[in-house]
Amino acid sequence: MTVSTDGVESTDGDDLTDGEVHREPDPSDSLRTFGAVVQALREHAGYSRADFGGVVRFSKHTVESIELGRRMPDQSFVESAEEVLGNTGALRKAARFLTRGEAGLAAWFRRWARLEKVAVSLCTYECRLVPGLLQSEEYARAVFDNGIPPFSDDQLEAQVIARLERQKLLSERPNVPFSFIVEEHIFRRRLGGTEVTRGLLDHVLELTAPRNVTLQIMPLDAEFHACLDGPMRLLETPERRRLAYSEGQQNGRLISDAKEVSLLYQCYDTLRSQALNPKDSRGLLERLRGEL
Repeated sequence: MTVSTDGVESTDGDDLTDGEVHREPDPSDSLRTFGAVVQALREHAGYSRADFGGVVRFSKHTVESIELGRRMPDQSFVESAEEVLGNTGALRKAARFLTRGEAGLAAWFRRWARLEKVAVSLCTYECRLVPGLLQSEEYARAVFDNGIPPFSDDQLEAQVIARLERQKLLSERPNVPFSFIVEEHIFRRRLGGTEVTRGLLDHVLELTAPRNVTLQIMPLDAEFHACLDGPMRLLETPERRRLAYSEGQQNGRLISDAKEVSLLYQCYDTLRSQALNPKDSRGLLERLRGEL
């Protein structure tokens, strides 16, 4: 295990350099390649980005974002671009292989996101905001809309898309147990406004209904609290190795030391006994929903 100059711990050769820790994510290889093909065909046809955008009925900025691999093109763009650029079928065929990859994920979070996809169990404690896996689209937009410095429209869109893409873990892995413990005050804070909060509560109740997803609320009046040091994520790999992740301001830390991970699991298990049980937690969310 090594520690980079920004304090981010990394293992298995995934060191993070200063240049990798930034707010604008790198595009996936497939998006970058598709964008380069679009740009080459556009330039060969003699269109500027502005002119091409006018013909395919997309803004110049959208064309630029697609060509640079920052944005996933929707089907209408692919069809319009195909027709304008020769109708060879190249763009339609290439679009079938597009993947968002890790676009929209902060550099320090990408290794953990890859581990999530193969984990046999996942546990999350949050005291700052609703965990990303449970956020509604409107709530996620409100979160990113509060970023400092502000995101551009394309950057914000990439962040939201990546967050929604990551949420597929819950539906695509029905045999994996997901455990969430979230502070009550997070759901009482009306981030984004009343309508956003109402939609968020409906979304969380829906996502936590399956039997493999457990949500517990840490009540405001709790007299004991085992995780006062901050949020944490825990997972177990297919090889039964336990890992942890903690995140702060503009950085994240992957924890692999067995003793430290064991301690965090003990803290999480204790917090489970201190939080409301899943049934009472759902009841609390339903009451909060009724108050809006």
